[in-house]
Amino acid sequence: MTDSALVIDDDDRYSRLRLIGWWDQEKLAAARIIVVGAGALGNEVLKNLALLGVGRVYVVDFDEIEESNLTRSVLFRHRDCGRPKAEAAADALRDMNPDTRVTPMAANIITDVGLGLFRDADVVIGCLDNREARLWVNRQCWKVNTPWIDGGIQEINGVFKVFVPPDSACYECAMTENDYRLINLRYSCPLLRQDDLQAGKVPTAPTISSMIGALQTQEALKLLHGLPVESGKAWIFNGVANQFYSTAFQRRDDCLSHETYPDPIELPLSAKSNTARDLLAAVGEQTGDGSKASLLLDRDLVVSLGCTNCGISQSVMRPLPLVGMSQAVCPECKQPQLPELCHEVSLDDGMADRTLADLGVPPYDMVRVSTAGGEQVYQLAGDRESLA
Repeated sequence: MTDSALVIDDDDRYSRLRLIGWWDQEKLAAARIIVVGAGALGNEVLKNLALLGVGRVYVVDFDEIEESNLTRSVLFRHRDCGRPKAEAAADALRDMNPDTRVTPMAANIITDVGLGLFRDADVVIGCLDNREARLWVNRQCWKVNTPWIDGGIQEINGVFKVFVPPDSACYECAMTENDYRLINLRYSCPLLRQDDLQAGKVPTAPTISSMIGALQTQEALKLLHGLPVESGKAWIFNGVANQFYSTAFQRRDDCLSHETYPDPIELPLSAKSNTARDLLAAVGEQTGDGSKASLLLDRDLVVSLGCTNCGISQSVMRPLPLVGMSQAVCPECKQPQLPELCHEVSLDDGMADRTLADLGVPPYDMVRVSTAGGEQVYQLAGDRESLA
């Protein structure tokens, strides 16, 4: 009698994958993965995830497709130019494998993606091109104990790094004073983003994006299957010399990224439709002490811009990373205006009746609320269905 375990079913899309001894296709079908960045590297990662039949993929990218993307991005076509990368990538993945449910998010990872999505994810894969976004992803993943895999490419060289909270060294552990300096260069003295510091784009070839994207996906596969990975470590490939080497990062006990949130208390609230007052009232009902409650904002909010010379002021109400220096020029004297920043909203605050979204809180976020009894974390569960 034929051993059914050795029979190859050619009608099964995943039959060759199931021949791998440790493979669990059902586990992949149940997996949730966030891919941050849908450029050349993100294209390769997304293509691999769809081929493998990963069940849920969230694609986060706020850029649009340009002609120059077409030499390095396997999912895009000329007809896609001008479309959001996240949406075009999602359409391509749906054609590639309808088993993979794709949610495109034309969004800024720092300001538009709630922490709840990071908490729900099994793995986050970073395909980013700047330190600021990498640092943000690192801190978000550490808050909710979600492993993440960073990748970077330049010319025909590449690197990927695996980070598994809470015990691994993290991305910030490996940052140098120069890394912090380069991040700070994006902001001026009044803490507003300078608009165009990077004069050019990073040059890359499609070959290196294929290689690093494949390795990132393979590490994600190992994490999903519970296979051992070496976390807190970087693997660097020198394409000119064909040399591959690794380096381990030392965990810093004083690293600012090593903050882990407690399990959140779910509230049936939405960032778009509920106000800060609604949130604080709901917290008061739960704790019995809402009179001194206040919402602590994780993203500094620019309330307004004011000119000290002319005495004029303009309302802004946008998170700090989204406000550029060009917006801060006084229309009268053409001098830089100073921002009024908000970090906390209480019941007696004039902004308590604004929606959470107006205060810079993204959908499905986990928010911190301070009361007389201490600080607690709450999940805006009312937004869950919008991301289903």
